[in-house]
Amino acid sequence: MRISVIIPTLNEAVALPATLAAVTALDGLEELIVADGGSTDDTRRLAAPLAKVIRTETGRGSQQAAGAALATGDVLWFLHADCTPDPGATQAIRGALADPSVAGGNFVVRFGGSGRAARRLTRAYPWFRLLGLCYGDSGIFVRRESYEAVGGFRPMPLFEDIDLVRRIRRRGRFRRVACGLTASSRRFEHRNLAWVFAEWTGLQILYWLGVSPSWLARRYAPVRERS
Repeated sequence: MRISVIIPTLNEAVALPATLAAVTALDGLEELIVADGGSTDDTRRLAAPLAKVIRTETGRGSQQAAGAALATGDVLWFLHADCTPDPGATQAIRGALADPSVAGGNFVVRFGGSGRAARRLTRAYPWFRLLGLCYGDSGIFVRRESYEAVGGFRPMPLFEDIDLVRRIRRRGRFRRVACGLTASSRRFEHRNLAWVFAEWTGLQILYWLGVSPSWLARRYAPVRERS
């Protein structure tokens, strides 16, 4: 069961090295692809010694689709550039997919940092799963055959993760493994969390009502750390 990791990037020179270090230290990883959406910093240079780097159009949906199209693994594992998996992550994926009824899954998420935002988000994240919401920062993995059968990532700049998981669940079970990963809380630090949740909830409601993800993405500005 060969695992290909696909990481979408856009000006992630600060966050990416820690993620690459964590991923390349994992046992049994066959392929690492960085799908870059046009970085103007050192992202591609930093990734080149460790990964196959491709240039794609900007947008996580398009970037991850392009990476998956080039991947050769039996399992596709999509990681955000600011998320670092725990040791044992590849074994956890293989263990979950040893059950033929499982089409894909994700990881337990904790948010890095010592601030209030990180602690509150870590406590809140399990509730999202109860609502059926699985986001890309939880490290989505899927059998290649299931990914291709449902049409893969669509070229969406926002909510591409929810869209894909919804379709994967039509193919089989979607399992959260006990292994974890650490996601950055940079979007939420130094901001009013109540306002952030209200903003995110409003965007999701509009998405479910059929508003274009491209229009919504223009109201959800990306956050990047400066080097």
